[in-house]
Amino acid sequence: MGRPNWVPAGTDLEKPNAARVYDYYLGGSHNFEVDREMARRAVELWPELPQIMRANRAFLRRSVQYLAERGFTRFLDIGSGIPTFGPVHDAARAVRPESRVVYVDHDPVAVAHSRLILDGDPLSSTVLADLRDVDGLLADPDVAALLEPGEPVAVLLVAVLHFVDDRDEPEKVVARLRDALPPGSALVLSHASLEGAAEQAGPHQELYRRTPTPLTMRDRDRITGLFDGFDLVEPGLVYLPEWHPESPEAVGPHPERMTGMAGVGLLS
Repeated sequence: MGRPNWVPAGTDLEKPNAARVYDYYLGGSHNFEVDREMARRAVELWPELPQIMRANRAFLRRSVQYLAERGFTRFLDIGSGIPTFGPVHDAARAVRPESRVVYVDHDPVAVAHSRLILDGDPLSSTVLADLRDVDGLLADPDVAALLEPGEPVAVLLVAVLHFVDDRDEPEKVVARLRDALPPGSALVLSHASLEGAAEQAGPHQELYRRTPTPLTMRDRDRITGLFDGFDLVEPGLVYLPEWHPESPEAVGPHPERMTGMAGVGLLS
């Protein structure tokens, strides 16, 4: 198999990678047949998976543009995967061309891909760090520079906290991030939910138990609690398609089938 120019030397092209599988769900081109085969097996167990991933990505784009329209130019995307197919820097710079973005992921493969893709972009950088080690993440020079006082920062925790086990206390993880933010900052969050499709929760979580990244779905109250210290903007915590939809038709007849809840909060 040939190695495209966005693939780092030494990458195992015969082993599927979660970030590239996600790119495939989104309709991107930064994936290989081994990733597509893994995705097809997952869809056999969870047919709505691609639609859920795309609804999540669409929420990311809408929320970033919402904040950019309100003056935000600094974005910290934690659990970013590979920034392809509608990445944060594209969404933000469509409104604010001067926007700075720091992408953070704990997967070395995703980070290596990202650094090649973003090579030559002086306003974007990629950091290898684990959300569960917040102090280590905050100590990274690129992250520390982004969080310097002067302007608010939008922290994006999009489809990542459900990969933080209860033993790692996700509420404390978010609180530590919140306390490091400049005044006026924002939290963008989406999370796999037990609401709306409770009968699917067991199979969904069982599917992910077979992977290195098991999934913990949480109910509305637990997800709302992650916004402690932030004021939720309208319409509050809602299903993915319901957050500032581009049109009523975009919500669809059963938004709860997207099994994810989303919201944006402003630091109070």
